[in-house]
Amino acid sequence: MDSPWVRSSLVGDNVFQARIAEVHIDSYQFGKIVIDGVEYSSDCIILGNSVQANWWRKQGHLLSAEDLQPIITAKPSLLIVGCGASGLMKISDEARHVLMEEGIQLEAVDTAKAVERFNELSQTSVNVAAALHLTC
Repeated sequence: MDSPWVRSSLVGDNVFQARIAEVHIDSYQFGKIVIDGVEYSSDCIILGNSVQANWWRKQGHLLSAEDLQPIITAKPSLLIVGCGASGLMKISDEARHVLMEEGIQLEAVDTAKAVERFNELSQTSVNVAAALHLTC
């Protein structure tokens, strides 16, 4: 998996890391999302500078720890979960616990808010990932 950090510089005793390329979500509407000019009509995960389309969960509207394995492996500092247009997708206690154990903060909101939050944070130094449910 590509790291979102692609360049480090040393200034004094401080190391600064900067993103050269950022993923940007251009638009979202029920059942459709456009990311960096590419349209997707299936749920997706954004990790670093990559998009994993056709993301399926073990139990449709319940997010389990198993569903989050690529994210847990990548270890972003923050995961934003888009729980659907109406916020109907739920996050299991097990998934919440695993994320907490791994030191990955969780923000779970409806998908429109998740898109706004992801775009806001992707322009900062926060290592953010997104798991986006496009319907419901």
